Amino acid sequence: MIRGRWTITGSWPIATEAGNRLRARDSAALATSVHLVCRPRSDNAPVGDWGEVLRELPNRVGDWIERLQSEGIRGADLVFACIGPALEIYSRYSKVVDAEEREIPLGGNPEASEPHQRGFLSYVWEVVGRTALEQVLGTAEGKARNGAAGAVEEDARLTALFLWTLQSTENEGNSKKEKGKNEEIEEEAKSEDDDGEKPKKKKPGFSLIFDVVRRFAQPLGIHLPEWEGRIIETEKGVVRLLPLAERANQLFGEGGAQAVADKLERSRETSPQLFLFPQSTRDLAPEIKGRGRRKKSAGEVSDETLKTQRGATTLDRVHAAMLLQASGRANALRALLKEGLERGPDFLRLANALSALYPKDSEEKRLLDAMLLAAPR
Repeated sequence: MIRGRWTITGSWPIATEAGNRLRARDSAALATSVHLVCRPRSDNAPVGDWGEVLRELPNRVGDWIERLQSEGIRGADLVFACIGPALEIYSRYSKVVDAEEREIPLGGNPEASEPHQRGFLSYVWEVVGRTALEQVLGTAEGKARNGAAGAVEEDARLTALFLWTLQSTENEGNSKKEKGKNEEIEEEAKSEDDDGEKPKKKKPGFSLIFDVVRRFAQPLGIHLPEWEGRIIETEKGVVRLLPLAERANQLFGEGGAQAVADKLERSRETSPQLFLFPQSTRDLAPEIKGRGRRKKSAGEVSDETLKTQRGATTLDRVHAAMLLQASGRANALRALLKEGLERGPDFLRLANALSALYPKDSEEKRLLDAMLLAAPR
């Protein structure tokens, strides 16, 4: 459309998709169709200055995000609806060039450092991601790149963005219809799997298409391979956020949370940091045992990749506290909470942010809320 001399003046998400369809269950499938509004661009449109375009982009996208959120648009619908206003800045010009007269293309290599190689859309995804992080975690996280001071670690930012993108658009009409269609959905699932083979059981946890995760992670300096097998699992183009239950062995070792709780309760002065990730670096991402058979590991993670990621992060401590909450070890939980709070405000800040992001009916939110009630004030 831009090459055809059109200017995109807006993008409006219109609720056209059934929220109870199979494709939308526990995934970031769009609940809307995003309609672009276009106008013909003048034949004598000026050449745009890249510096001015880049300065205008955050305000334009930020204002549009606020407007869409006020109208109940969330998650993936909001993300893709922000492309229209961003393209308005770019498409009003015949072309956009930098100070050296190099044209800035619409797309490019998101890992490149130079704007004329990286492309405009990569900056759009970065602005959307930073705006989302600033809303859910704070200004420091919105500006952070590669572990900047004052920000929580990469795994927390990745988890927050993941859950933020999974939020669903509010649609009261659809939600009322969905309540009475559970049986219909299950029958549809059975019919789709009725091909003579036993249907594969869906893995627990939340999932996003890899390309969506990559678009957010790369511009923000989040390195997905470093977290493979630790908080995410990528398979067949889909990234799965590992559920809390699958992190128990990883965080506490084969002994599990119960053994760690015993140690914490016997020695209140010993830091819980000593008990997280007891395995060697090579075994940091252990295999998860399935029901009746062993499942393959989420992926091989090299020693070199994990050298800087061996220590427990803020997210690890929050997950460890949730696991102690689930096992009913109140004394051990209090010890871990005390240690986490003594490190600074990041523990509670992240826990409260994740509580707001997890779906209301999820086990993670229930454990988080219960754990937060136990936190000393």
